[in-house]
Amino acid sequence: MRQRRMRIGALVFLIAVALGTWSASSLASTASRDHRAAGPVVIGISLSLSGDFSDEGKAAKRGYGLWQAYQNAHGGLLGRKIQLKIVDDTSSPNQAVSNYENLITHDKVNFVLGPFSTLLTAPSATVAHRYGYAFIEPAGGGPAVFQAKLDNVFFAQPAPAVRNADVLAKYILSLPKSKRPKTAAYPMLDDPFAAPPIQRLQSILEKHGIKTVYSKIYPSETTDYSPIIQAVVKAKPDLIAAGTQSVDGYAMAKGLIQLHYNPKFLYIENGANSPLEFPSKVGRANTAGILSSGDWFPQAKFTGNKQFVAAYVKRYGGVKSGQDIDTTTAEAYSCGQILTEVVKRTHSLDNKTIIAALHKGTWHGVNGNFHWNKVGSPNGNSILVQWVAGKLVPVFPAKVALHKPIAKPHWHG
Repeated sequence: MRQRRMRIGALVFLIAVALGTWSASSLASTASRDHRAAGPVVIGISLSLSGDFSDEGKAAKRGYGLWQAYQNAHGGLLGRKIQLKIVDDTSSPNQAVSNYENLITHDKVNFVLGPFSTLLTAPSATVAHRYGYAFIEPAGGGPAVFQAKLDNVFFAQPAPAVRNADVLAKYILSLPKSKRPKTAAYPMLDDPFAAPPIQRLQSILEKHGIKTVYSKIYPSETTDYSPIIQAVVKAKPDLIAAGTQSVDGYAMAKGLIQLHYNPKFLYIENGANSPLEFPSKVGRANTAGILSSGDWFPQAKFTGNKQFVAAYVKRYGGVKSGQDIDTTTAEAYSCGQILTEVVKRTHSLDNKTIIAALHKGTWHGVNGNFHWNKVGSPNGNSILVQWVAGKLVPVFPAKVALHKPIAKPHWHG
């Protein structure tokens, strides 16, 4: 009896050790095999529904919701309905980290999808990696995301942020030398998504003889942009390439309007690529000729785009063409499309299987066809877009252009 009790005790001890050493990454696999196996597939998402990124966060929420509705009407994931658990991170990185910790460890969601911005994506991706979860994300393309060298990250845009302005460089260098700008100014926000692409652009154009007459990174807490804009105007550049987020992007255009300075080329990295917000901030007539980078447009022939535009207009209104749809909405929708495709191909809800599969082949969304390097950085290119006749349209490269680039006209007012 004593020996039997000892054997039983040893067995209990071994079981306890096995349970105690169960790694955090096991949550990713068990999440698809737990007591909810016959219930919905639950997907956790942290979004900025309040705070500085609330406009973009709400746009992403619309995209995720439209994908959920479409996919649930077409069989869900492996025959199971999709349930989204979306929580507000107040545009705070710390809150986003806490949200993903809770979604994974407490709520035991099957999958997670990404938040808005590099600032929130970089630390959130680390949390997902710790627990072995795939992290398909719509709007975190800054260097900080990829410098972490995580194998679970998949950025659902054609190019990483640092290459956003490469397409502008290619366009300018495609022009005859007589038509290229001779001088350039580079005002940049101290932001991992805003400054690096413009620094890279500056380096490329300088190597091709375009003289830099102004280059400055301004603090992220800046609220008065007038001294910066005045300094840019004083330098009299042919090209202004502004590394911005939304608020300072709007301010840059409005400041140039007020000072009546009209450069030959005006590129505003972010803010000007919002078909919904930008005209309301600067006046639709004043948008003419302004350049930006984009990854989605309503006329694109990528997978599911026509259906996406129709579904958006039906639910949220706006012009039938889809011109008013925010690109962040399309990017979030693409995250869902990628998840749908990989689940269908692998016939699996296991995160480890999903991660391995996404590192191979090409995957499809409304804003492009994706393939990534080993740290989740996409291998494609952005599109140069321009405001023409009150609409934001692709103008370069020629294979996707819907209009030839136009010369920037004088400000309307």
